[in-house]
Amino acid sequence: MATTGMQLLGLVLSIIGWVGGFLVCTLPMWRVTAFIGNNIVTAQITWEGLWMNCIVQSTGEIQCKVYDSLLALPSDMQAARGFTVLSVLLCCLGITLGVLGIKCTKCVGHPSLEARLARISGALFVIAGFLYIVPVCWAAHSIIRDFYDPYVAAPHKRELGPALYLGWGASALMLIGGSLLYAGSSPPGIPSSPTFSSGDSSPRRGGGAGQVKGYV
Repeated sequence: MATTGMQLLGLVLSIIGWVGGFLVCTLPMWRVTAFIGNNIVTAQITWEGLWMNCIVQSTGEIQCKVYDSLLALPSDMQAARGFTVLSVLLCCLGITLGVLGIKCTKCVGHPSLEARLARISGALFVIAGFLYIVPVCWAAHSIIRDFYDPYVAAPHKRELGPALYLGWGASALMLIGGSLLYAGSSPPGIPSSPTFSSGDSSPRRGGGAGQVKGYV
């Protein structure tokens, strides 16, 4: 029951992380306008994401436009597209294998095969978590570097958007959930904790008594 609960907890955490990662991939809030110097009061706010950028007017109106060219994007955003899409696909495969492999579903019917599928699912979630955290950290590094660069004009400086914080949380859930799913899916016949057989290693009293009698 403990391993089944660990499997369920790991799968649930991984699914929540996958949902958060999907939102990170689609939300245009990776970079937001930085209010520096005379730009404290502005009529519009700029959002920049992986697929589009949006302008939020002071009246509440939002206008979004899809990027015209992939090559015009910075290198970190181009890499983030590939990493996040690949991570989403790995999570979809991991969810399918996880549902088939956890013990409470009984979809496969073979315990050894179920354990193997669940372990593969956990490994896929861990890989997907790393694929998410790499572009998020890369984008955050680029934003911070440009923010403190004196050669970058103030209107072009950006701050960390909410999508980056959500990406860190989603990747952490995938890493933790995948690890729990992998650890709770031990194949049948392999105990989750080592067991030691208590052998009778103490000398027999009868033998000692016989030796004493022989000397007497």
